[in-house]
Amino acid sequence: MKYRIIPVTPFEQNCTLLWCTDTMKGAFVDPGGEIEKLLAAAATLGVSVEKILLTHGHIDHAGAAGELATRLGIPIEGPQREESFWIDQLVLQSRSFGFPPAQPFTPNRWLEDGDTVTVGKQTLQVLHTPGHTPGHVVFFHAPTKLALVGDVLFAGSIGRTDFPRGDYQSLIDSIRNKLWPLGDDVEFISGHGPMSTFGHERRSNPFVGDGA
Repeated sequence: MKYRIIPVTPFEQNCTLLWCTDTMKGAFVDPGGEIEKLLAAAATLGVSVEKILLTHGHIDHAGAAGELATRLGIPIEGPQREESFWIDQLVLQSRSFGFPPAQPFTPNRWLEDGDTVTVGKQTLQVLHTPGHTPGHVVFFHAPTKLALVGDVLFAGSIGRTDFPRGDYQSLIDSIRNKLWPLGDDVEFISGHGPMSTFGHERRSNPFVGDGA
């Protein structure tokens, strides 16, 4: 499996294009906006996008999902069902944050902790990781030790918990109980900013490192 990080929206949200090198079928993870930019990247790489995966329902992560799914005729998988709280408010979110009007949608498949999703021949594990939002999920590809963590964890920081239905202790528990056991050598792509590893964050993250 390979990936390309494509920052989109004024929030510089890391949309990720994942693809299976055997089939060249792929998925957009958190397409927050700038659809033409995303489609151009997929075309350049020769990837046939077969689905959209969502970590959570904030506008910068999900704002283009509905329109993109309609244009490509592909399903949306994720987040966990509690995230309907945010997805149902996408149009309001787009107005509040000055985004183009979002096309409303309901995911074709809600995901639960322990589920799996496929991209071509590749399989990713699903972890329910509430705290930043109630239905946030993380996608983990064990063979390449790659995690897509949305806005749960960042290089040197953690996700915000001051939005409605955010919860600080739940976020800390999600990181320590769900992410750290995956292994220190796991690389992760956050919703914003650079990549890091769980091991580096355990050593140095001032919010959730082992010494915090």
